[in-house]
Amino acid sequence: MKYPLLFLTVFAIFIFGCQSNQDKNELSETIVSETKESTTNPEEAAIKATVEELLFAAGNYNIEALDDMISDKANFGIAILMDGVWKNSVITIGEYFEKTKHRKLEPYYEPVNEYIIHINEGQIAFVWADATLHKYGVPRTRNIDNFTLIKEEGEWKFINLSFTNNRLPEEKRKYDLEIFARSYAQAWGSNRPNFVASYFAEDGAIQVNDGDPAIGRTAITKVAQGFMTDLPDMIVRYDSLVPKSKGTEFHWTLIATNSGPNGTGNKVKVSGYEFWQLDDNGLIMNSQGHFPTEEYNRQMNLESIINKCQ
Repeated sequence: MKYPLLFLTVFAIFIFGCQSNQDKNELSETIVSETKESTTNPEEAAIKATVEELLFAAGNYNIEALDDMISDKANFGIAILMDGVWKNSVITIGEYFEKTKHRKLEPYYEPVNEYIIHINEGQIAFVWADATLHKYGVPRTRNIDNFTLIKEEGEWKFINLSFTNNRLPEEKRKYDLEIFARSYAQAWGSNRPNFVASYFAEDGAIQVNDGDPAIGRTAITKVAQGFMTDLPDMIVRYDSLVPKSKGTEFHWTLIATNSGPNGTGNKVKVSGYEFWQLDDNGLIMNSQGHFPTEEYNRQMNLESIINKCQ
């Protein structure tokens, strides 16, 4: 009997190892794939991925995710140019989190244009990041972000965050549809359904496959909430934009875990697209969503642990 028992033990290790590797691969393709690597240095690649993850969470005001990445003793420094005068302030990260709870929040997207990274003995890293903050596809400010990270139990943790914020002149504030699409994809991973709705016109509409259209931001918020409830760790990856004669197709890939109420714990990965028609302000007036419902439901309700590793 010892050989069948040994086989089952090895098989179990293989299965759970496969699921663990899948989780890491999914994180890699959602966060790291958005970063254009300019070096093959694995330490620098890990730092960039960590910064991208931070900026993703910050743009969604995901306090829980930020709290996991930032030391409780970290400081947060801000220097903002207003009417030709720099206004500087330094607060603790705890104070920043508390202030965020009482602010009216809007999603933002902050891609990094250039990095300078210095790593000391693989334990402390200093990052200079030249970034542009966008809202709804329009660049608003140039931010020079500076981060100090320290390695704790093999993972990088932020111990200082500071940035200068310089408002861009009107001639540089040009709407970019791809940036809008990337921002919209990020908002789907925010666990804030109103963030998704804010990318639509006030009387905009979304239709998911053959369902009834949800018209207006309140109704669109409810649609987004349904997905976020079932898939609380959902990430929507921007894949591409395809111009059409009467609009634009926004192609995406959803990666998530069915871990909401009565969830199965199954991994879900499905691709689809939305056909957009935009209003004069570049917001979505009408969206017709398409994805393979049968495959989505199959993955949501899949019971075989073996299939989770495929």
